[in-house]
Amino acid sequence: MKHEFLDSTSGMDSPIHRLDARAKILGVLAALVICVSTPPTHFEAFGIYYMAAGLLLILSRLPAGSVFRKMLIVVPFVLLVAAFVPFLKPDAIGGGYSLGIGGATVSKSGLLVLWNTAAKAIFGISLIILLSGTTSFPKLLQGFRRLRFPDVIIMILSFTYRYIFVMTDEVMRMRIARDSRGYRGRWLWQAKTVGHMVAAFFLRSYSRAERIYVAMVSRGYDGRYAYLPESKMHGRDATFLVLFLGTMIATRIVLTP
Repeated sequence: MKHEFLDSTSGMDSPIHRLDARAKILGVLAALVICVSTPPTHFEAFGIYYMAAGLLLILSRLPAGSVFRKMLIVVPFVLLVAAFVPFLKPDAIGGGYSLGIGGATVSKSGLLVLWNTAAKAIFGISLIILLSGTTSFPKLLQGFRRLRFPDVIIMILSFTYRYIFVMTDEVMRMRIARDSRGYRGRWLWQAKTVGHMVAAFFLRSYSRAERIYVAMVSRGYDGRYAYLPESKMHGRDATFLVLFLGTMIATRIVLTP
């Protein structure tokens, strides 16, 4: 079984796919820090950031439609709050713009906040999609472990990935049982049924997790994840980090003094 969001591009091959997971993780994390720390008024720096991310997406050969669909899932939630900032209050310092509709105005500082949030969020999400689309989940966990991430975080991620199918099947069975009893969700007082379902799902999940843990302990589980064979960093991994991060750092230093 596969996760649509993480594994929809599994089986593909490209220069980015062949990079060591550690190189990609370090590159993405460092690029995110550099982008987030860039002042929002340096638009030319963001242009170079986006060109670098776009070049990596092209080299990865990920389907453009798949990347766009994944961004549509995440970006609207990130921008939901920031989209209203320009309308909250007029800007006493920078001024604002009148929309010509009922005296509505937007402030310049609010628009800057919206731009800052949108630019950095889209850049970060595109890199996360690149990382997840070119690295299998087991190799991603292996990379985190080799980079000395806390074991508890790695275990939580591995169990979430492995057993989300079980929870999805449980929800589907509960939904079928609900609908077979005539539930249509058309009236407000029927929301009580959804509340009961959430409570039942929590109790079932908790009970199933205990049974899974007991079964794993009885088979010798000692709290450690069964990792893939150790991998080595190669020259192409170092070249990727030097070129990508070199571009990001040089842009940050030169264009945002």
